[in-house]
Amino acid sequence: MTINELQPSLFPEFDMVNKKKSIVNVASVPQRSPFRYPGGKTWLIPIARKWFSSASDNAELIEPFAGGGIISLTAAAENYFNHIIMTELDEDVAAVWETIFSEKDYDWLSNKILNFIVTPENINEVELHANEGTKERAFSTIVRNRTNHGGILAKGSGKIKTGEGGKGLSSRWYPETLVRRITEANKLRDKIQFINEDAFNIMRQQQNNSNAYFFIDPPYTIAGRRLYNLFDVDHRQIFEIISKLQGHFLLTYDDTTEIRNFAEEFSLSYKTIPMQTTHLIKKEELLISDNFEWFDDKKCQYA
Repeated sequence: MTINELQPSLFPEFDMVNKKKSIVNVASVPQRSPFRYPGGKTWLIPIARKWFSSASDNAELIEPFAGGGIISLTAAAENYFNHIIMTELDEDVAAVWETIFSEKDYDWLSNKILNFIVTPENINEVELHANEGTKERAFSTIVRNRTNHGGILAKGSGKIKTGEGGKGLSSRWYPETLVRRITEANKLRDKIQFINEDAFNIMRQQQNNSNAYFFIDPPYTIAGRRLYNLFDVDHRQIFEIISKLQGHFLLTYDDTTEIRNFAEEFSLSYKTIPMQTTHLIKKEELLISDNFEWFDDKKCQYA
């Protein structure tokens, strides 16, 4: 199916069907990431599982924009792939994954989390020591992610003021839950190879890998500047690269005219998928793939 066959303006009946799809209840999906991540893909897990299932036994998953890592963690924990490559360029986010997948430092991180008391003074103290090493940076990143408004790590992000139940700064600080997720993620380190690397580099390096399944989730084109430190991404170049990949890919984007135009320029098909933001705003995102033979509206669960 080509992109033109999926244009809503040409096929309004497709839109009618699409609008009937339910939004995923994220509470029904296992929460494996230690991050509160803007643009996280927990809601996509039921669909991602269908895509995973289309892979052969010797396939490997590559996630160039790892971010909160829920896709890779789920694929590893549920045994869809035996080898997974996660890459993330952001030094703060990368420090968390490097520490989690280490043999010893993850335990240090867990103890720091369990013993941390959330106060403005303690948060400032943690940030003062963030540059002393990878594990210190990881701890600082976790603290900021859990005490910043919306989990936003971009420079200038403010702290939580009221939060859940009026608990303020500590409203998103669940030490036991965080440690459990970190411990479970660490158990997957033999399956997951984390690399602090540029997404474009890893996609080019793996361009001829016919066994690769690329899950690509770049920063949003609209809200990226507000949400991420590394928001300035050449989106057209992503489309140019994926059009040359020998393996399979699933690309997610916010639904904009710019992105649809890129998809059409490189003759890539897409589907629109309903989702709900953390602020309960209902919207649609685009799924762009080398093929949708794996996708079945009746079998892909949205809720």
